[in-house]
Amino acid sequence: MNKIKLVFRGISEIIGDTEMGIIVLTDTGSVRQLSIVCDKHMEEEFSLRIAKTPVANKLLPEVLCHTLWSMDAISQFEVVITDIIDGQYRASLVNTATMDMTAIRASDGVLLSYISDIPLYIEEKLMMRQSVPFREDARGMSIPVNSISEEMLQQALDRAVSEENYELASYLRDEMKRRNR
Repeated sequence: MNKIKLVFRGISEIIGDTEMGIIVLTDTGSVRQLSIVCDKHMEEEFSLRIAKTPVANKLLPEVLCHTLWSMDAISQFEVVITDIIDGQYRASLVNTATMDMTAIRASDGVLLSYISDIPLYIEEKLMMRQSVPFREDARGMSIPVNSISEEMLQQALDRAVSEENYELASYLRDEMKRRNR
């Protein structure tokens, strides 16, 4: 499997949705951008770390990472995003020494990478399919329709119908039908 290393660029709210956020990642050359939808709790977890809040050093992820560092074991791990199914990215924490893989929520994998410097990768074909060109000065961002939850799809469909954007509504409806087969 060919992998592309990802770099955390930031996290932001989805305008009009106070319960969801977007984690923004790029490749190491900042050519392509990948957006991962996350919940409000994960947004708050990142905010604690970005602001370098002292309490973060006592939270479970930091304590576990510190333990791995002290055992000189942290270099044996990487997080790999391998697929997307029904609006959810699939990721694994991989022990590169044993090749043992443990499923992890993609947003948790990104947080773990951010906290510990464990490398974060994505399968190359998935990156090419899901990413968009990165623009540093962009005022908004694109999110592939297959990377949003069913709840968000329904909200977007409702909004498209109310705005009489029937082409978009049809596209969103087709995505919902595809997932429910």
